[in-house]
Amino acid sequence: MKTTTLLLLIIISMHLLTLINVAFFNGAWNGIVLSISTFLFITALAFYSINKQKNQASDH
Repeated sequence: MKTTTLLLLIIISMHLLTLINVAFFNGAWNGIVLSISTFLFITALAFYSINKQKNQASDH
């Protein structure tokens, strides 16, 4: 999967989680949503870092 596509999907899912939590649950699941968003952010950061290292290695 292309890096930009995956990162965009992760951002969209983070925003949807927040929207659903606020709109339907009145913020009752803030801790769970924050944990999931943090996990998604770390996943995106790791994926980006791995891809960047692969691209730099192939450029040399």
